Amino acid sequence: MKYDVETVKEYLEALPDDRRKQIEKVRSVIKKNMPKGYEETFAYGMIGWVVPLKLYPQGYLRDPNTPLPYVSVANQKNHMAVYLMSIYGIPEMTKWFTEEYKKTGKKMDMGKSCVRFRKIEDLPLDLIGEAVSRMSVKDTIEMYDKYQSARKSRKAKKK
Repeated sequence: MKYDVETVKEYLEALPDDRRKQIEKVRSVIKKNMPKGYEETFAYGMIGWVVPLKLYPQGYLRDPNTPLPYVSVANQKNHMAVYLMSIYGIPEMTKWFTEEYKKTGKKMDMGKSCVRFRKIEDLPLDLIGEAVSRMSVKDTIEMYDKYQSARKSRKAKKK
């Protein structure tokens, strides 16, 4: 859902009470488990944690004005979602995460990087926290650079 806001605080204040309380719980778990070096931001209509430009000046998609995303959380029309770039970019992490999620007994509704949920009870918060804690800023940069190099190689082979 789109909100005419520019900060995390404004975003939270704009949410309906029931959704705000749930997003705040997820945000709290993420902040508690976030490795040092990431910064909380508001971008793309979501609360996000990014690799700051001072640590990765080339930026996301080589845009020096856009920091490299790591985790985001958002309220959508029919659900809420946590976006975990680490489970999108690393097959071993995706496998670990999906196996651990199944062990929780909770129904998994997952896209490439997003974990969708309708209520907080549907989300394994401990697992979200563990997934967040697993990648340092350095790991995220290395993963992203590796992905970009592989992408360039695939494009070059197609030509």
